[in-house]
Amino acid sequence: MVTFGIEEEYLLVDPVTGLPKFISTEVSRVLQSSVEVDDGDIQHELLACQLETSTPPCHTAQEALHSLLAFRVELAKAAYKSLARAASTGAAPKMEEAPPKVTDDRRYHRLRRSARAIVADQYVNGLHVHVQIPDREAGVNALNRIRPWLPVLVALSANSPFWQDRDSGFESWRTISYRRWPIQGVPPVFIDAADYEARVQHLLDTGVIIDRGVITWVARLSENYPTLEVRACDAQLEARDSVLLAVLIRALVTTALDDPSRLDSLPAGSAHAGSAHAHLQLTTEIIDAALWQAARHGLTGDLVHPVTGRLAPAANVTAALLALVTPALDEAGDYGFAVDGLARIAERGTGSIRQRRAREQGGLPALLDLFSGSLTAR
Repeated sequence: MVTFGIEEEYLLVDPVTGLPKFISTEVSRVLQSSVEVDDGDIQHELLACQLETSTPPCHTAQEALHSLLAFRVELAKAAYKSLARAASTGAAPKMEEAPPKVTDDRRYHRLRRSARAIVADQYVNGLHVHVQIPDREAGVNALNRIRPWLPVLVALSANSPFWQDRDSGFESWRTISYRRWPIQGVPPVFIDAADYEARVQHLLDTGVIIDRGVITWVARLSENYPTLEVRACDAQLEARDSVLLAVLIRALVTTALDDPSRLDSLPAGSAHAGSAHAHLQLTTEIIDAALWQAARHGLTGDLVHPVTGRLAPAANVTAALLALVTPALDEAGDYGFAVDGLARIAERGTGSIRQRRAREQGGLPALLDLFSGSLTAR
């Protein structure tokens, strides 16, 4: 069975004001004292108010859920001991005007020098899913094929409605904020692995970016693991929603690897019809527009349908994704988990909808309570 791994980023906030607290080093020390947490489970992020964890390679949804919940419980305890709260939200709902404290790391200091105003606003947290690939050639083929389906993952994962203590008007403001980095958005189509490597190297050779880590397409080949990494999703309020997205992404990548004909259909009249890349359903600019549309509306409006290239109700697009990956979900034993998870989101709403509801009903205290209660929810 193809394995997958999940990386989650968390925000540390003041329990009263909701402002970010730059205490990741202190919280890390508390976490390291726990017998439930290995040192390798804790990674520092760009800003000193953020922490990240990653699961080991997982075979099942339950493995991943156990790993994330175990860390989240210990993180909640460590944050409490440090007079803070940990939140798994796609963006900080508010922040101070003063420049943020950057984690004391040479690369992070270089990033700040290269993009000061962007780093000053980098209060965003993502969910990254790694799916095992047999080799980079197969990974490029899968990457090409999954591109039209990335926007629906943005819509399903939308969990960042607030920014600078205001409603952004977007379901995933993180997606919009991230687009300011130099190499962002939907990846282009690649001929093969050699083309991928040559073009990445050319980007580096320009000197515009400091390293490969700044190539932050919403999906890419990992430079550290034999995986395809999907980076499209906001961090999730609850661990089970993170795992839901992960099993859908594994199924999507597995389908592209093992049954590519399921993704090869092309709407009539497409510019690529009859070409060598006939499986590339939509042009890059249409997929990128679809990504923006998904960040704007989440599941509350229409999305660009990956097969027709036209707007369709979000529920229809989500159903199309489920239908596409059902054989892969069945093979992995994830179909029931995925159906239950999608039904839960349809009933309760995405993280953004839940955040807005909490703030409307009880203001900032209710929003902070939602963050705390959701972090360790089972």
